[in-house]
Parts: sequence; C-alpha cells; structure tokens
Amino acid sequence: MAIQTINPANGKLVKTFPELNSAEINAIINDVHRAFMDWKETGFRERSELMKNAASILRNGKRKYAELMTLEMGKPVKQAIAEAEKCAWVCEYYAENAESILANEIIETDASESYVQFDPLGIVLAVMPWNFPMWQVFRFAAPALMAGNVGVLKHASNVPQTALAIEQIFKEAGFPENVFRTLLIGPGLVDEIIKNPKVKAATLTGSEYAGSKVAELSGKMLKKTVMELGGSDPFIVFADADLDDAVNTGVTARLINNGQSCIAAKRFIVVEEIAGEFEQKFTEKMKNVKTGNPMDESTELGPLARKDLLVELDLQVKDSVRLGAKILTGGIPLEGEGYFYPATVLSEVQKGMPAYEQELFGPVAAVIRAKDENDAISIANDSEFGLGASLWTRDIEKAKQLSHKIEAGSVFINGLVKSDPRLPFGGIKKSGYGRELSHYGIKEFVNIKTIWIK
Repeated sequence: MAIQTINPANGKLVKTFPELNSAEINAIINDVHRAFMDWKETGFRERSELMKNAASILRNGKRKYAELMTLEMGKPVKQAIAEAEKCAWVCEYYAENAESILANEIIETDASESYVQFDPLGIVLAVMPWNFPMWQVFRFAAPALMAGNVGVLKHASNVPQTALAIEQIFKEAGFPENVFRTLLIGPGLVDEIIKNPKVKAATLTGSEYAGSKVAELSGKMLKKTVMELGGSDPFIVFADADLDDAVNTGVTARLINNGQSCIAAKRFIVVEEIAGEFEQKFTEKMKNVKTGNPMDESTELGPLARKDLLVELDLQVKDSVRLGAKILTGGIPLEGEGYFYPATVLSEVQKGMPAYEQELFGPVAAVIRAKDENDAISIANDSEFGLGASLWTRDIEKAKQLSHKIEAGSVFINGLVKSDPRLPFGGIKKSGYGRELSHYGIKEFVNIKTIWIK
C-alpha cells in the first residue's frame, strides 16, 4: 500500500513514505503499552496542562497545519484553518471538563458507601479518514488521553504528513514519549493491531465497509468499538420555512469540505408546494460558487481528495441521469489538472437511483420532492444511513415533535448539521454506533467500575 502525499489540486506526487512492517508495529505498541502504565497514574491537573499546551500549539500554528491539510486532501484553506481552530477547541474542552465528567458518581444503595468510578482501558486504536484529517483525530484523542488512555493512529494513506504532524503536536506539548503514536501503514495491517492483546479498543471513522471489517474482528476479540460511518443526511424543507435562509445554508451544508463530509446535507427533501422555487434559488447559488485553487482563501470549492473518488462520483451522477434524474447545473468533471468536480444539482431524483440510495461523497445535491410533510419525513427515513438531519420550518414545536420520528443521531432545526465538543456525535443504522464528544464520548473508552463498601 502506497503511503503518499498526492496534491489533489494538480494530481502530482509530493512525497512517499515507507510502510511500517509487523516487527516495527509490535515494537511501537510495546512502547505505547509501557507509556500507559505511567500515564494512567497521572492526575487530571497534569493531563489538563499538557492538553492546553496542545491547544496553544494548534492555534499558533493553524496556518501551517491548514496548508498541510489542503496540500494533502484539497480542502479550501480557509476551512482548514477553521478545522485547526476546532481541534484546539476540543482539546480545551476536555482539558477543562474531563475531571468533573469523570468524577466518582455517588449511588445510594444498601452499602455504607457505593459509587461508580471511571478507569482508563489502555491502548485505543484509531482508524481515521482523510476528509477532516486533524479534527477526526483530535476529537478521539483529546477525550481518550484525558481519561488516561493512550492512542495509536492508523490514518488514511493519503494524509501521512498530517498524521505525523499530529504526533509531533503531542510531543511538543510535553506529553510523555509514546502516549500517542502514528503508524504509517495501509489497511492490510490493521487486523494484527486489533489482535494484539495490548490493544484494548478501537474507534473508526470512515466507510461502512471499513467499519464492518474493524467491528467484525474487534467483536471476535471482544474489544470495545465506536463506529462513525457514512451518511446520506436529509435536508428537509417545509412550506413555511424561511426559504432564503434554507437555500443559503443548504449550499454551505452541501459544499463544505468540497462536499466530502459524512454529515453534509446530501438529500434535499422539499415539499411540492415550494419545490420549484427552492430548486431555482438553490441552483442559482450553486452555479455561482467559486471553484479553484484551494490555497486561495476566496475559494469555496476545491478538488476531490483522490482521482478514484472523482471517477466514482461521476459514475453515480451518470447512472442517476440514465435512470431519469435531471442535471440543473454541473454534472461534468472539470477539465485540466486536479480532481475537480463542479457544484452540481440533480432534480427529479427518485427511489432506485444512486443519488437517492447511496452516499454522494462530493459536491452533488439530490433534490427529492415530497407530497407533504409526512411524506418528507418518510423519505428522510428511507435510507440505510442515520447520521444527521436538518429540518426547516418556522413551527418550532412541530419540529420538536417530528424530531422523534426522524431516524438520525442528531436533528438540527433551521440550522447546519455540525459537531460540537459539548454535544454527543454519532449515528444509527449503517451510520454506525457509539458516540464521540461531550460527556458521552469520553465515557466510551473507560471501565465503568462499581465500588461497593460495607
């Protein structure tokens, strides 16, 4: 497996890295395990100071880290800067809150004293994707390390320099050697890491296929997992919605990270009464998106991360059109260097089309017309995925009631679906299980231990 940086803006190879072999991996895991034996004994004050150091390094170096992310996977550099800042935020959140979240929980029983305490598990393997190459890692690492765990990172093979930079951030912050290590390996070596008895748990953000493989083997080994997988998030617009706000937010929600986000809005489900007006306004906005060099801060849409992703997205669009979908704008890969696909709107999308059934991981919006509000909710749930959902209506009480009927890990009413360190994040159905972030996330990888005293 090639561990390479290829600039998606021009398709040129930047740097190649050797893949670790089994002996090297085992040696690192042994080192990380030894580090855990000391790290688990540190207090929250010490951990907090180090995590705040990491946050400062991220903030001070945000431009450097942003340009590295943009070089390796093509996100607009302005969005990459925001990603680095968000990583600092999650470090600060857990530095400030981990101790209170993991404080002993007193439970009144027939004992003279009984409580629940939260002990670290040990080495947590993180298998992470390229699309948010720093955020996905820090949203795992900040709570895991603050809980007293240690981490090994198997990052996506197309972002090796970002993976190494993350390890270096923890070193520069003063974390003990080997508390967090990056393993430059391809997917073929993940199995032996999971089988290693010193590795106690695994977390994966990525495709349904990758998640099923890691979950299957981890299940056989009886190891805890958290899975954040794909999504085909509905963006539901009722007739009483603020249409201009919905359109403006919808464009952002579809194109963020060049359309390569699990929680990006992908299926725009609009009631028939306003569907025509929505399509017209939405298409006009999508047409005027500035596409180009992702290092330019005025760029809104950059390239897809890899050539194979461009080919796959183009095939999904072509197959949907062959089955009756209509292209309102875009729909053809851009000529020239790099892996650029234009902002695209498909209308008349129906069940059975890839645009209806599959996750479109790129800047393609599928507009689906619903007969009424009940039909819109039914269409929203007619998916194998259940990550996030956005619902647009001025009737907030109605929206609250309907939130119970929407099959998703989160429902954002009149807003963009996003992650926040203070709120749990994750999905249901084939979008995975478990939660990251908030107090729920930090408790995923701890031993929830009962203490009973006579």
